[in-house]
Amino acid sequence: MPPIVAISASADAERVRLPLNYLRSAEGAGLAPMIIPPLSDPSQAARLLAGACGLLLTGGEDVDPRRYGATAHAATQPPNVLRDDTELELLRVARARQLPVLAICRGMQLINVALGGSLVQDIPSERPSEIRHDQPDHAVGRCHSVSVIADSTLARAMGVTTLDVNSYHHQSVGRVAPGLFVNATAPDGIIEGFESTDPGWWMLAVQWHPEDLTRDVMGWDRGIFRAFAEQAARVQRALQA
Repeated sequence: MPPIVAISASADAERVRLPLNYLRSAEGAGLAPMIIPPLSDPSQAARLLAGACGLLLTGGEDVDPRRYGATAHAATQPPNVLRDDTELELLRVARARQLPVLAICRGMQLINVALGGSLVQDIPSERPSEIRHDQPDHAVGRCHSVSVIADSTLARAMGVTTLDVNSYHHQSVGRVAPGLFVNATAPDGIIEGFESTDPGWWMLAVQWHPEDLTRDVMGWDRGIFRAFAEQAARVQRALQA
């Protein structure tokens, strides 16, 4: 049985929403995905994670600025309160159990907020540069470079320290929360990755979308999911021992 990993999803009044490439990337790395949508009772997150060996926090709508003590910028999307509540509880439980966590785009921002950091609410107006970070019409294209700290968890997972990535986000990490190590940046200084400094908790977060880089596939894109899967398999072995 492949290790089961919980994958967070969004939802509106009528349907659960999760791009299929998250599932394909997880399955391609040898994982069994379990989708968790926003819950009307977020306290149930602990029960849902009882049989999971990892957590993948996905991209999507903006995190509520009130979570980090800020007033909403004009460009900030309306919050999905149930999603914020559910994912924050999933993260709390996963961290307490020291389950491996992979976070992508919004997932990275949510972790930073959960641990006490802040966000840049609108990169074009607050951190203008020549790099256009929000390119949703080119989800499978590589539009800017990223530099990665050598010998970081991210560098070891990918096997490279420079790469070109896709990019579709208008927000980013602002003030970095305690306990996080920034391991990747764009040329304009926007934070593109971080990891936990807690040696007992494997957590890796990236701002770009490796799950969508399926046409121009590079080894480093799949390496992020392989590293996550290896950690989930470690947890599975411990549970079965």
